[in-house]
Amino acid sequence: MAEDSKRISGVSSGLAVVLNGEDRREYPQRTRLVSYCDDFGDQSVERTLEHIFDLPYKTINPLTCPINIGVIRSIIQYHFRKYHVNLRSAPDSNRDGVSTPDDGFGPQVVGVEESSICGDFRTTKSSLLLESHALFSSMRANSCVWKGRWMYEVTLETSGVQQLGWATLSCPFTDHKGVGDADDSYAYDGKRVCKWNKEAEAYGQSWVVGDVIGCCIDLDHDEISFFRNGVSLGVAFKGIRKMVPGLGYYPAISLSQGERCELNFGAYPFRYPVEGFFPIQSPPQVNSFAVHLLCCFSRLLEMPHEGRAGFGSVEKFRRLKRFVSFKELYHPVSRGICEELFSSLGLEIGSAAYIARGPLLSFILEVFKIHPPHDYTNLDRIIDCFLEIQDPRLLFEHLIIALSSACKTAAWILADFPYSGSYTYLALSCHILRREELMILWWKSLDFEFIFEGFLSYKSPNKQDLQSLMPSVWWPGSCEDLSSESSMVLTTTALSEAINLVEEKRRDLCCLVMQFIPPGNPPQLPGSVFKTFVQHLLLKNRGADRNLPPPGVSSNCVLVSLYTVILHLLSERSTSRGICSWMKSCGANSELDVGFLHRGGEQSFTAGLLLKNDPHRVDFPRFGGSYCHLAKSHPSNDEQEKVIQWEEGCMDEEDTRVTHFGQRQPCCCSSYGVDFAKISKHPIRYMAKGARGHCSSIPERSAHVATECSAGNLNDEIEDKPGTSDQSESQFDFRAMQQMKIVPREINLSPATLKEEELLDAMLLLYHLGVAPNFKQASSYVARQSQSIILLEETDKQIREKAIGEQAKRLKEARSVYREEVMDCVRHCAWYRISLFSQWKQRGMYAACMWIVQLLLILSKWDSIFIYVPEYYLETLVDSFHVLRKSDPPFVPPAIFVKQGLASFVTFIVTHFNDPRISSAELKDLLLQSISVLVQYKEFLAVFEHNEAAIQRMPTALLSAFDNRSWVPVTNILMRLCKGSGFGSSKRGESSSSSVVFQNLLRDACVHDEELFSAFLNRLFNTLSWSMTEFSVSIREMLENYQVMEFQQRKCSVVFDLSCNLARVLEFCTREIPQAFLLGADTNLRRLTELIVFILNQLTSAVDPEFLDLSIRRPGQSAEKVNGGMILGPLAGIIFNLLDASKDADYRDHNDIVSVFASMDCAGTVLRGFYLLEYNWAGLVKGADDISKLKQLESLSSLLICQESEGVAKTGCGGETNSDDNICCICYAWEADAQFLPCSHSSCFGCISRHLLNCQRCFFCNATVKEVRTEAANATST
Repeated sequence: MAEDSKRISGVSSGLAVVLNGEDRREYPQRTRLVSYCDDFGDQSVERTLEHIFDLPYKTINPLTCPINIGVIRSIIQYHFRKYHVNLRSAPDSNRDGVSTPDDGFGPQVVGVEESSICGDFRTTKSSLLLESHALFSSMRANSCVWKGRWMYEVTLETSGVQQLGWATLSCPFTDHKGVGDADDSYAYDGKRVCKWNKEAEAYGQSWVVGDVIGCCIDLDHDEISFFRNGVSLGVAFKGIRKMVPGLGYYPAISLSQGERCELNFGAYPFRYPVEGFFPIQSPPQVNSFAVHLLCCFSRLLEMPHEGRAGFGSVEKFRRLKRFVSFKELYHPVSRGICEELFSSLGLEIGSAAYIARGPLLSFILEVFKIHPPHDYTNLDRIIDCFLEIQDPRLLFEHLIIALSSACKTAAWILADFPYSGSYTYLALSCHILRREELMILWWKSLDFEFIFEGFLSYKSPNKQDLQSLMPSVWWPGSCEDLSSESSMVLTTTALSEAINLVEEKRRDLCCLVMQFIPPGNPPQLPGSVFKTFVQHLLLKNRGADRNLPPPGVSSNCVLVSLYTVILHLLSERSTSRGICSWMKSCGANSELDVGFLHRGGEQSFTAGLLLKNDPHRVDFPRFGGSYCHLAKSHPSNDEQEKVIQWEEGCMDEEDTRVTHFGQRQPCCCSSYGVDFAKISKHPIRYMAKGARGHCSSIPERSAHVATECSAGNLNDEIEDKPGTSDQSESQFDFRAMQQMKIVPREINLSPATLKEEELLDAMLLLYHLGVAPNFKQASSYVARQSQSIILLEETDKQIREKAIGEQAKRLKEARSVYREEVMDCVRHCAWYRISLFSQWKQRGMYAACMWIVQLLLILSKWDSIFIYVPEYYLETLVDSFHVLRKSDPPFVPPAIFVKQGLASFVTFIVTHFNDPRISSAELKDLLLQSISVLVQYKEFLAVFEHNEAAIQRMPTALLSAFDNRSWVPVTNILMRLCKGSGFGSSKRGESSSSSVVFQNLLRDACVHDEELFSAFLNRLFNTLSWSMTEFSVSIREMLENYQVMEFQQRKCSVVFDLSCNLARVLEFCTREIPQAFLLGADTNLRRLTELIVFILNQLTSAVDPEFLDLSIRRPGQSAEKVNGGMILGPLAGIIFNLLDASKDADYRDHNDIVSVFASMDCAGTVLRGFYLLEYNWAGLVKGADDISKLKQLESLSSLLICQESEGVAKTGCGGETNSDDNICCICYAWEADAQFLPCSHSSCFGCISRHLLNCQRCFFCNATVKEVRTEAANATST
């Protein structure tokens, strides 16, 4: 296609008429030229026709009859074909060296050799669009080459593991071996970025969906090379073996499961032809004739129109019948050209597809113009002319397919901004499909949905593509040239404009589909076709969220594009006149010219949307479990027609209520201060607090989204809303579909119409399937960027310290690697922000979050409906919330992000993270993790402290949720609520985000519900013991391997952090609830003492202090912040808390702390060792209070030593006083004074009580324990 495009573009506009008959064999147009603008009105009709058909001067004799279609066709048949001898030539004679099977019934067609297939290939839509349904599938074509230079193209529909190349018949295909895994077999794999010939070697670039891979073989020089989107990747293989006729190299591919690609051996013009290489399948013979005819059509359109000519002699010559106007000449000539073209296409099978995808598309693009202003007038003339032919489907079906395919492969080119990517193809498609007959033609085609997906597709750039789009990169703190900052601002601004234009055209196309009324009965409202497409797309992509998606799912970009279209439709006020009329037919508030998500007032939702057994939704899990299970256990047929209605903000407290109609409006529809607007206008200079290296290299437009929702409408201008206000209306304004039918409202309508609630439901699912993975990928790039910047800065620091010799060389090499990694991450972050996170999208996401959280709170009042809510509703809500919260530049100031619209989010997560109606543990963890993240920030913690639901329910719910699964997020929450209250924690500023309110609430919950606190404390002891054991094992593994592995170090760091947090929570318990350890049975105190001794033993016996600090410190973390004191601090704090509390009069008869510690035989471990008495506390403690506390350790040490000495002396004097038979065989410290019943096994009461906390069976015989009887109870009964 590119080759034909070049040929057609060679026709120069404004050039002229052939007037003499010089030698045309060398160059047919080497004649005297006359400018159209000067002398066209003075030329006769014969000379004009000679120019149009590129004929020698005076080839056409004077005409004696009027110009009609018959005359034109005779000129084409007798003169045009005669003087263009190449049009009648046979197929290329240069095809010696290729062997293609000939069935004798038509042209030789290159396809798949069925007998060569190993695995399971499925063809979709066309015979050469292949998808693997086996773990590894291979095949080769039915044609081979043995000399010459040949190529074929592969368009990637997926971007996973594929091996594309060439193989001989001797290459065996198995379930594990394919192309490139044997001799005489060569392949390129862009997923793993390597080439294969028995072994893999690094080669090429990573590929993405939409890439066109050219596979070229040069048997004249025995080389194989590959091209990506027309750019050479270099020679991959040299010196390949010579072959003999009939036994050459076959095109061959191998695909892993779910991978999909389309092969083109020459059945269509190549997207990126390579000079000197030929397609394996020869083009149709009619191709050259069609190209020349379309050139004639182009010259016809370039003739000046009568209205623009303005020649005084035109009328005089016209009376002599020797001259005609453009209007009189255009119809017969254009019709004659079209009839001849269609006539020739009918003579050769397959030629229509080739011509439509190549010469015709290039011709139409040339007329339409790649960049605005587009020539709609001449385009309409061409379409009208083709539609006058008896059966236009022959070409238009393939033309629509070609435009769809071009959208998939269109590249973002910096030089073409802002009209880059698929803009031109979408603009052309929108104009063509405004013809009702062409829209019906597309809708009736079997590939309607597949073509629609193509229009919604776009190419995501890889590393090399981003380098060409953003040649200069800058980030805060970088040492790059200052010009890099301004250069990046310019390129990202241009890229943002280009993406906005493409998205606008994509919305126009979707609006045309929404407007379209399919023929048939009963009549349908606009939107039914679009609704069906969305439902089928969702049904097709049900497994897209799995780690290994099933075959057949759509490209991720299709899901993202459709999500963006629906988000704009629901959020932004439509500027399209056509869609407004459709919108007014839907919804109760349709009279308001406001997006559905911003209407406010009374809201409604049909319960049937959740309760019905819709195929595209039934497989997704619900809050209460699977749909099939719920349908049996909780049938809800009676509630499917129920419409749930509520008033906006009704679930919020009166003093914090935020509504679109109230005085306090939500963030998405409010205006903010000048200072914040300045930040957003210069985001490249803005760095969010705590996000080191998280640079914002994306120039967004102003974040001053000044809109008003009062009186039921928004402001006329939304500053960051994508649009083309700088362009003329004729170029970009929405054009209604021509001849659109209007359906009277009183007619019985089909139920298959589009509703806004259904669009919202689809949008949430599209976010879950398509958008969320992109934000996850973007988050990983942000993390990598921050880490790489830290490493780069550390390397720069070492270089500045005057490293010399080999060390300096290695540091410079490392710096180059880190710098390249940072630049790649900055470019990818910029791409994701521009493509996914423009200001209007943030506004829509925020409004969607508001809408969904209110809906979920309302539905939680009806158990029978709430359990049917799909899990992706909540997953999308939480993910969107945190994406907006972390946006850089911020969508709104953090202080008001929750307060002005999303306070309900806090209410929902604190009331439902332990909701028994939600069966999924992962979903509950998601809510807990949200709380854990939010409470570490002062602004969000303040919202929790003023939220009535959080105050009443969260403390008790957190203690209950501390179980085997959810202990990690609960620990993080408790630790963050109690920050700064522990020993040695205030110096690092941890108290800045602590909450005295929740500390008091937690203490009250523990005091008032002793059973709950006892269970929590038992799980806390067990979990901390387990985590320290895991830490000790990981340390030993590293010591045994004599090296610190990255994975093991990361594991040590994570487990150590968790252990420190658990210890801090335990320290909080000893400070706020000391009675649990000092009063009553000493079980808790003994367990606490044992745990302290166990942790210190693990630290002292496992490793030396330096290796310990190295093991727990991640790259980029300083020794001042991460060291052994993180775990020693809370242990010392526990001891101090108990010693301080024991002095209180309320605990006068408390358990003896010194005696319990002494009974553990741990004085040397606890106090005389390095870790507590001799540890350097200077990095943790500050102030006289902390220093005075350290003196308590010395006092306790003295008491323990004395008591230990007394115990030894007493043992020496008195000997053994008790028989071994009466000692507990579990702890060997206390008398066995209790029995399990009914089995009667004995042990001490302390060991039995501790055992029964976790197990209700005897630890001797495993019998179920019904009762525990002590010796004191036996004596009393006696």
